[in-house]
Amino acid sequence: MRIGIVTREWPPDVYGGAGVHIEHLVAALRTLPEGPEIDVHCFGDPRPDATAHAVPPGLKDANGALQAIGVDVEMAAALEGADLVHSHTWYANTAGLLSSLVYGVPHVITAHSLEPRRPWKADQLGGGYRLSSWAERTAYLAADAVIAVSNGMRLDVLDAYPDLDPARVHVVGNGVDAQAYRPVHDPDVVRGLGVDPGRPYALFVGRITRQKGVMHLLAAAEQLPPEAGLVLCAGAADTPGERQQVADAVTELQARRSGVVWIEAMLPREQLVPLITGATVFVVPSVYEPLGIVNLEAAACGTAVVASAVGGIPEVVADGRTGLLVPYDPDDVAAFENGLAARIAELLADPDRAAAMGAAGRERVLAEFGWPAIAQQTVEVYSAVLAARR
Repeated sequence: MRIGIVTREWPPDVYGGAGVHIEHLVAALRTLPEGPEIDVHCFGDPRPDATAHAVPPGLKDANGALQAIGVDVEMAAALEGADLVHSHTWYANTAGLLSSLVYGVPHVITAHSLEPRRPWKADQLGGGYRLSSWAERTAYLAADAVIAVSNGMRLDVLDAYPDLDPARVHVVGNGVDAQAYRPVHDPDVVRGLGVDPGRPYALFVGRITRQKGVMHLLAAAEQLPPEAGLVLCAGAADTPGERQQVADAVTELQARRSGVVWIEAMLPREQLVPLITGATVFVVPSVYEPLGIVNLEAAACGTAVVASAVGGIPEVVADGRTGLLVPYDPDDVAAFENGLAARIAELLADPDRAAAMGAAGRERVLAEFGWPAIAQQTVEVYSAVLAARR
C-alpha cells in the first residue's frame, strides 16, 4: 500500500497543531510492522525527507488562496502511482481531490479545523476565504473518508457539511510523543527565557490568532493575584493587525503588574518542554478547537491545564482530574474571561492540587494518546476505503 500524504506544513516549517500531527503520524506509520509506504508532499523549499512544491512562478503575486490551489495542482501531478491520497487542511485538500479524480484513487481527509468555524478569516483574507471555503467543502463532499480528530470535531464536520454521509466520517484522535514531551525540570532554561522559575506562573503557548483566544486571556489576567506570573509563548500572528493588538495589550498589562513575559517565538522543544514543566498551570483559552494538541503536550509534561470547554477539548482535559474547564459563550465573553481568571487563580493558589492534576494528565497521556495506536487506526481507515473501492 503506497500512501501519498499531502500537507502544507512539514518540518522545519511547522507552526500549528496540524503540522505537529502530520509529523508524528508519518513517523508512526513508517515504523508500523508491515505498514504502508509513505510519500510526503508539502509546500515550500526542498526537503530531504519529502517532495516539496513551490508556488508556481505565475502566481507569485496572487492571492494566497490562489497560490495554494496552484501548489495543489502541482502536487496532484506528482501523486501518480499512489494507491491512496491523504490530505491535511484545506491548503492541501484540493491536491487530494484532483489526484483522486485524475488517477481514480481514494482520497482521505483529516479534519484538523473547518473554514465555516473560522468566520473571522473573511476579514483577513476577503476573497481568499471564499475560495478556501469552496475548496474545503468540495473536497469533503467528494472524499472517500473524513477522519475527525475528536468526537466533537466529527459533530462539527457533520453540522458544517450535512450532505456528507455520516458513515464516511471516522474518529481517530490526536496524539502526543510522550518521550519528547515529558517533565523536564530545568530552571536555568526557564530563566534564560526571561521567566522567573521561582514565581508561580500560568503559561500560554500558541499562534496569535482569534481562534486561540489570546486577547481573552490577557483580559482575564487583569483579575489574577498580583504574585502570579503570566507567560505568553506566542508568535506566528495571522495578521500584522492581530500582532499589534496583542503587543498593545501586553504593554498595558506590563505597566500595571509584574511577571508578564511575552516570548514572541515558536520555541524549539528543548526550551519549550522545561517552560511547560515549570508552569503551575497551562492555559488554553481557545474559542474554537477541534482537539488542541497543546493540551496533550502540557499533560505529557505533567502540567495541569485550564481550558475552554469547546470542540474536542473536553475529550482530552478531564475536568477536575487533569485540569479545569471553562464554559465559553460567544455572547458573554465577560463571563468566559471571569471564569478563566477564577480557574487559573484557583490552581495558582493550590500548587499541590495543580501538581496532582498534572501527574494524572501524564498518566492519561501514556494510557490513551500514543501515536502507534493512532497510526494503526489510520491504516484501518485506509484499508477499509481501499476495500470499498474494489
